[in-house]
Amino acid sequence: MAPWTGAELLALSPLRALWLALAAAFLLALLLQLVPPGLFPGYAFFQDLIRYGKTKLGGVPRPAACRAFDVPKRYFSHFYVIAVLWNGFLLWFLIQSLFLGVPFPNWLHALLRILGAAQFQGGELALSAFLVLLFLWLHSARRLFECLYVSVFSNAVINVAQYCFGLVYYVLVGLTVLSQVPMDGRNVYVIGKNVLMQARWFHILGMVMFIWSSAHQYKCHVILGNLRRNKAGIVIHCNHRIPFGDWFEYVSSPNYLAELMIYISMAVTFGFYNTTWWLVVTYVFFSQALSAFLSHKFYKSQFVSYPKHRRAFLPFLF
Repeated sequence: MAPWTGAELLALSPLRALWLALAAAFLLALLLQLVPPGLFPGYAFFQDLIRYGKTKLGGVPRPAACRAFDVPKRYFSHFYVIAVLWNGFLLWFLIQSLFLGVPFPNWLHALLRILGAAQFQGGELALSAFLVLLFLWLHSARRLFECLYVSVFSNAVINVAQYCFGLVYYVLVGLTVLSQVPMDGRNVYVIGKNVLMQARWFHILGMVMFIWSSAHQYKCHVILGNLRRNKAGIVIHCNHRIPFGDWFEYVSSPNYLAELMIYISMAVTFGFYNTTWWLVVTYVFFSQALSAFLSHKFYKSQFVSYPKHRRAFLPFLF
């Protein structure tokens, strides 16, 4: 463990507080699914806010006022356009600083300090942060490709609040990675003359996990897309059907499980002990678990023959 981490673990920066609050909010939303509808006011509005896509169809009746705030679910692609551009922008600054010695711009350094990035010197963290930001950019680029060429979107909708949150999320998560870069003033702190000499076993393990999780998520999205295509690859309908194959044999939403595994692979790449990133992983766990739970309920309500052995999110458990 790097020498700075003992003190850093105890600090609750604005970024850590935000990710902790988001994780707690989605945990609460998940727990509220166990509460009978009549026990608290505004239940219908709350359900409409947390549901999207097909789960809006299988939930409680939607208040008419909520329909005014609908945007098409296919707008998911906008999230990844922003992610590719913004995180590519941050990655370029990091590459320049790591390999060319160019300091971060004043505005970016000031923004990171506002978010709680500290001045510290942290062993393998320079390479770790570079790899995680690269993974995040690759993940966003793949998801953009899938939204444009693999997924088949129906006329399903999301709430405009969810849409705005998604846009902000990928800006925030990129800044979170960059805030973990060890800094000396506006310069990245690098031990030795070559950042690649910082490579450790957990970087390799994290990379393998990232590739493995990404491949499974891609395969699951292909399976879902093919449910609405014929053998020639032509879209023939937008109905919901029961998916089979790969991780669908174990859970209803393996794409959400793969998303969690992708973020865990990044935590491994950080060397296991990065508190800030584990808070991000905690948020991802509860947000994906909520979506998977609602999706599982939808499948069970729509298909009498739905496989009884499948769980919602975690194989054999939940």
